[in-house]
Amino acid sequence: MRLPRVTGRKALEDLIGKIGILPFFANELRGFSLEECVDPRYFFPDEGEGIWEWKGPAIQNTGCAYGKFFGKKAAFISREWFLDFANWRRDGYDFDALYEDGLARRSDKMVLEMITEQGSVLSKELKRLGNFRKGGNKGFDGIMTRLQMQGYVIVSNFEYEKDKEGRAYGWGLARYETPERWFGPAFRAHVYDKEPQKSEEAIFRHLKDLTGADEYKIRHFMKK
Repeated sequence: MRLPRVTGRKALEDLIGKIGILPFFANELRGFSLEECVDPRYFFPDEGEGIWEWKGPAIQNTGCAYGKFFGKKAAFISREWFLDFANWRRDGYDFDALYEDGLARRSDKMVLEMITEQGSVLSKELKRLGNFRKGGNKGFDGIMTRLQMQGYVIVSNFEYEKDKEGRAYGWGLARYETPERWFGPAFRAHVYDKEPQKSEEAIFRHLKDLTGADEYKIRHFMKK
């Protein structure tokens, strides 16, 4: 399947809804990324919005999840497919059970508990709450990447700081929350319905249908 050309935010939202899984950056599955199918002028446009500004609204409007899900790189995953993704990556564990079995770090548990307690929290505030600063705790980026790769945390929006005139500036700040909160009761009720291996194979078959790539490349792309 050749991805259609993305020429605006609405086209991005339609594509996420249609294919369910969309990596942001180019990867081993050739042609299977927003980077490769977006009109190049929207990367850093001279005026108006581009792909960086589309991310937050696309997440909000489609209800998808965004995060570092494949190869520690960003992707959009629809509500439908995130059930399988989380079930597979969690391997049947909720985080407390994972920690009790010695399979998760204390630092990860601390950060996840802060996110859960806050409901949703901007990256800047989360760093403050966790004392991730010079002379304080270290490893914030690694912690957040692990929690996203494992399916316990997602990005639900990107928000911008504003100047005195109310104009947005800089890079968007990620807003983190758990998929349990973002997707609601249906997710909590059904995330562990399948055997994790069945969810893994469902994602493999879906990626095979979307890309036509060989098994080695797809398995490598999916590697935990």
